[in-house]
Amino acid sequence: MEWAGEGVILGCRRHGENDVIVEAMTRERGRHLGLVRGGRSRRHQASLQPGNKVGLVWRARLDGHLGNYAVEPVRLRAAELMESAIGIYAIQALAALLRLLPERDPHPALYDALEVVLDHLENAEIAGALAVRFELQVLNELGFGLDLSQCAATGRREDLVFVSPKSGRAVSRDAGAPYADRMLPLPAFLLATGAEPRQADGQAIGEAFRMTGFFLHRYVWEPRGIQPSDAREGLIQAVLRASG
Repeated sequence: MEWAGEGVILGCRRHGENDVIVEAMTRERGRHLGLVRGGRSRRHQASLQPGNKVGLVWRARLDGHLGNYAVEPVRLRAAELMESAIGIYAIQALAALLRLLPERDPHPALYDALEVVLDHLENAEIAGALAVRFELQVLNELGFGLDLSQCAATGRREDLVFVSPKSGRAVSRDAGAPYADRMLPLPAFLLATGAEPRQADGQAIGEAFRMTGFFLHRYVWEPRGIQPSDAREGLIQAVLRASG
């Protein structure tokens, strides 16, 4: 068995004296592990850092085996990520979210989103907004997507300012006003469309992370008996500090 493609390094763990098991997110094969022989050598260490984009060739006798990776650098982002708290926490937080998905289950939209987030971490407002959108995409891929397209009560598409904690659907200002104390705020930047990354201020980012955290806790973390990664809180705080 053999395949070739590109992937983003999520992490590595030591295997024996000289080898490492590499965890990479690929577009066509999802989160995929493989053994890199001699991976602890100086030749490989620079390439096998989290956040780096690499070319991968995977080989195994049978499809279900761990298999071996041959790795070549494509874009070495790790040094840039290590320059800021946002970068350090972001790659850890994003990797933790991707580990919620089954191994080798393809999620091309998440792979593309991962690349976009990693390419925009130098701007706190954009990085925070993209990280929240990534969490929304993870919820969607797990089957718990939120419907922010129209008001759950009236069907209106204008003046959407709340999210119902019960249904995960948007609610307009007028329809939600009597229940405002029970609603989750819906930051306006999450309603924006278009290919260009949208930035948001610190308050909106904080509200958005609280919203996604609420649904991740309800549908994912609590049912699985797990806690959110410490890196997620570190990323939120780093973004809020940088956003002023």
